[in-house]
Amino acid sequence: MPQSKIHTVESAPEKSRATLEAVRKSYGFIPNLFGALAESTAAVESYLAISGALSRGRFSPTEQQVLAISISAANGCEYCVAAHSTMAVMQKIPAAAVAALREGKPLSDPKLQALRNFAVKVVEKRGLLEPKEVEAFHAAGYDHGHVLEVLTWVSLKTLSNYANHIGKTPVDAAFSAQKWSKGSKAA
Repeated sequence: MPQSKIHTVESAPEKSRATLEAVRKSYGFIPNLFGALAESTAAVESYLAISGALSRGRFSPTEQQVLAISISAANGCEYCVAAHSTMAVMQKIPAAAVAALREGKPLSDPKLQALRNFAVKVVEKRGLLEPKEVEAFHAAGYDHGHVLEVLTWVSLKTLSNYANHIGKTPVDAAFSAQKWSKGSKAA
């Protein structure tokens, strides 16, 4: 299957150019995911809008990266696991926690482990969770608003994970130190 075209500001469809320029200003470069999504203005704008909303959500920066890495690993997305592992390191999330997320090993923090378990179950069960699974998430200190934000994270990461799978998005040089393969994912 051919790889998605990775657009620059200059090569992108006219309606996607301003979005890519904003991404470049924010990140200092245009990550390949955004360059690939730019083929569809609706896709790249949706990804950016949902990302922005979630960055202002109820989860801490650490919880956000736990969600992004856990969901992406569950979906086997090599690009997103590398990108979010890089972000986690930049946010000074302990290396042991990042490694555990990437390797499917338990986290030492029970609340973060409950968050990870819940997010992965949502992905694996396509939202068809048992009441006890939702209750376990609540028992860890999360409420229904958090449930809804996890669903939003799953939606966002499904868009990027699947776009990367179908388009074979190459991992950016900026994320290559955190390269990951789905073969290293725990069952």
